[in-house]
Amino acid sequence: MTDSIVPPEGEHLTTGWEPEVPADDTLVRQAVLVHGSFAVEVARCAGRPWRTGPRWSAGWIGDRGALTNWVILLQPLTDPAAVVAEVASLYPAHVPYMLVSAWPTTDLRAYGLLLLGHPPLMVRMPGSVPATAATPREGVEIADVRTADDLAVAERVLVEGYPMPELQPLRPGDLLAPAILDGTTRVWLATVDGEPAAVAAAHQHAGVTMVEYVATLPRARGRGAAAAVTWAATLCEPTQPAVLLASDDGRPVYERMGYLAIERWTAWLYPGGSAGEG
Repeated sequence: MTDSIVPPEGEHLTTGWEPEVPADDTLVRQAVLVHGSFAVEVARCAGRPWRTGPRWSAGWIGDRGALTNWVILLQPLTDPAAVVAEVASLYPAHVPYMLVSAWPTTDLRAYGLLLLGHPPLMVRMPGSVPATAATPREGVEIADVRTADDLAVAERVLVEGYPMPELQPLRPGDLLAPAILDGTTRVWLATVDGEPAAVAAAHQHAGVTMVEYVATLPRARGRGAAAAVTWAATLCEPTQPAVLLASDDGRPVYERMGYLAIERWTAWLYPGGSAGEG
């Protein structure tokens, strides 16, 4: 054979995860970047510490709750000891956080983390929308949250509906500060027969829409409220793909909306210690 598949000396073959690679290089890269942006945005809008760099993005949103603080890896984890040490410079030892990776990771238990699982990344490409998306069921109404008071109601629905018992008693702004309504994040609140019932949020970055914070109060389940707010978030920019991380229980719901699972990510939990540690 005269041709060689070996690249010329000095030629760089991208992995697709270097910082200079365009955001839209792949749909997975867009999903990684929008999740990293959301983690920072929630903390920044609350006036809380945040960090972003070539390897990870994160925000210190609160001191309580396993799902409150997200660390999103922006590159494959090649040096776990260094990354965990970097993350520890953001969070005090007693503060829990969830570390999310788009790639399989080495075992991180030696660094005090617990494996949460492998949630599917789901994507819905722009396309046709069923009539049910624009017509909620009888008794269900959807509101685009615009005020601090309405945001506090949506936050309560999220904490009680998800549920997040570690955040009780809830202080307004523990998760969603009013400043978040002034950026690239939107929140929708559904009511059933006039009572708060379900919530969903959408964050836009890197050319995609991330759907997150979907929750329904137990008394309202089965009424179509969660589907209505999820449709609102999904279609807030109808020309963009929508992405989300689903649970295995929630996956069929999103599949009925046209979402497809394209890969599984990895989620680790640092549970935190007592406030006196560290």
